[in-house]
Amino acid sequence: MKGLRVLWPQRGQVILDEEDVPTPGPDEVLIRTEVSLISPGTERAFLLSLPNTSEKFPTTCGYNNVGQVIEVGRGVEGLRAGDRVVTGTNHAQFVRARASDAIRVPDELPSREAVFFHMVSIALQGVRKARIEIGDSALVIGQGLIGNLALQLARFNGAFPTVAMDTEPARLDLARRCGADETVDPTDPSFEKKVKACIPAGAPSVVIEATGHPKPVLTAFQLAAWHGRVVLLASTRGETTGVNFYQDVHRKGLTILGAHNSIRPSRDNSPGFWTWHEDVRVALRLTAAGRLNIAPLISHELDAREAPKAYQLLIQWHPGLMGALLHWEGL
Repeated sequence: MKGLRVLWPQRGQVILDEEDVPTPGPDEVLIRTEVSLISPGTERAFLLSLPNTSEKFPTTCGYNNVGQVIEVGRGVEGLRAGDRVVTGTNHAQFVRARASDAIRVPDELPSREAVFFHMVSIALQGVRKARIEIGDSALVIGQGLIGNLALQLARFNGAFPTVAMDTEPARLDLARRCGADETVDPTDPSFEKKVKACIPAGAPSVVIEATGHPKPVLTAFQLAAWHGRVVLLASTRGETTGVNFYQDVHRKGLTILGAHNSIRPSRDNSPGFWTWHEDVRVALRLTAAGRLNIAPLISHELDAREAPKAYQLLIQWHPGLMGALLHWEGL
């Protein structure tokens, strides 16, 4: 039996490739994918071999998958054929995963929204590390998918006001629709004055950098309040030069928090540090309950056979590309 998968044969090239459908081993499940979500920042960086990526080709891609269990391996308990689950597996028609890494989707949650589970969990672990208290002001630099979700979660966690920063008017408009109290454009010569004007204390208690570009890290340091916290949520592609650590970090008493998804504990939650499995469960419950505004983040829905078209938009860094879904049903 054969299935299709998205494959990157070499830098900047995307094809649909045929593969043998895997057989689940002990404690594994086989899943028929319904929908997968492209992770814009990470997948673009690896596809184009940007700094701080592996530069290994050919390679498969993706880590946001929703599908139905069609076969369980020996020793699997708690899952059965027909269960709808999320897994951090690739863009493929059939995927194999450890049963412990397959988490059931609430019945009331549509798959097209459930598929954002991993993106929500990435944003969530960054917001947790900020240790936001009710009334802390929060500025989120970058209103792509991760930045928008981080702003929503910061607001949900008690941040007030929440300020969204981006250079794209459409993304700022989307941030307002998703709950941002204020929005600013860093290309506006007076943007620093506008940030100060919309925050009672004059500077944000928490700044979350969600662009993945080196230069906004400097902006984050400079805008953060005295004794503020700066969360580096996006994976920065390149080196940030020209940091005046004495002026912008040392004298202000800043706390800088690296928030890469890989530094989670493997087991047992602690304050600010939850496991991937627990954050995914929280992400699914929040989305199912309507606490997060996911539907407006869906910008493109394509048949999986059109995957190369979606990645071409990603390569061009099309500003309208936010949540791009690949539908695998009916192939």
